Amino acid sequence: MKKYNVGIIGATGMVGQRFALLLADHPWFDVKVLAASGRSAGKTYEEALGGRWAMTKPVPEKLKGMTVLDAVADMEKVAAAVDFVFCAVDMKKDEIKALEEAYAKLECPVVSNNSAHRFTDDVPMVIPEINSDHTAIIEAQRKRLGTKKGFIAVKSNCSLQSYVPALYPLDEFGVNKVLVCTYQAISGAGKTFERWPEMIDNVIPYIGGEEEKSEKEPLKIWGKVDGDKIVCADSPKFTAQCLRVPVSDGHMAAVFVTFDKKPTKDEILAKWKEFAGAPQELELPSAPKQFLNYFVEDNMPQTKLNRELEGGMAVSIGRLREDSQYDYKFVCLSHNTLRGAAGGAVLLAELLCAQGYMD
Repeated sequence: MKKYNVGIIGATGMVGQRFALLLADHPWFDVKVLAASGRSAGKTYEEALGGRWAMTKPVPEKLKGMTVLDAVADMEKVAAAVDFVFCAVDMKKDEIKALEEAYAKLECPVVSNNSAHRFTDDVPMVIPEINSDHTAIIEAQRKRLGTKKGFIAVKSNCSLQSYVPALYPLDEFGVNKVLVCTYQAISGAGKTFERWPEMIDNVIPYIGGEEEKSEKEPLKIWGKVDGDKIVCADSPKFTAQCLRVPVSDGHMAAVFVTFDKKPTKDEILAKWKEFAGAPQELELPSAPKQFLNYFVEDNMPQTKLNRELEGGMAVSIGRLREDSQYDYKFVCLSHNTLRGAAGGAVLLAELLCAQGYMD
């Protein structure tokens, strides 16, 4: 695979920092540009961070002295220097939409961690193991934008990455009704305990917009490319409650599911064990070898023990059992800033490169 020059837009935020770590020594991607708000422009990356580095590993040496550009004012300069960009900016939704589309129109593909374009009809929202075929909509999007190379592709909300991968392999049994309660880490809000001491010894039973995303976004992932748009599926029906819990990283989900044709427990376990997708078939650099991992112990998976499984890119599942009101219930866990955010976007970019969309 050839080397691609890439940029990180929103490089100083928590997800941008995670991108910096993941991309510093990536075998396919070479970071040429870091961009952020006008407040950071002109400073070195280390200066722009200003003591806000939130990762456990240090700032990559090769990026420390790189001069940060203005994501808006220097847009043409950024686009000219790279093959594509990763976007993780903290702006209003309309501003993000405009920014990402402007980069795409400069013939600079955008792989976005942001939610702004998730329900744009011709923008693929991809969990690479599940709906890699949705990238076919890119040609329709390019036609709308009037571009030859530029487009936008997005990853789904971080909380979905724990439970949707566990449900999707069971679709042949007719997944029809799902109740999910998510227990989400504070890094999902871009916070650490040092910056959010109110979260210590505390649970907040509300995360703005999260329940709507958790109920709506799976239906686009389950959907189909139809002409110049992705048509969302009508089912399964999802209902969700989302809680913020005092955990640094890792989103857990308690899942209750009903099927049209109830499978046996052994059939479910076999589907999870066998499940693989395009990233495994293509042997993409960031792909976990075993995507779904089932733990037989009653007290597993645990956030602290299992969130880093396969570099934080695998999903952990446990406690599968029959339920008195639904057919089955189980728990799931994924790393929210790796599989759920920057890592998922890097894997999506690898998929797009392998499919030829970045050339």
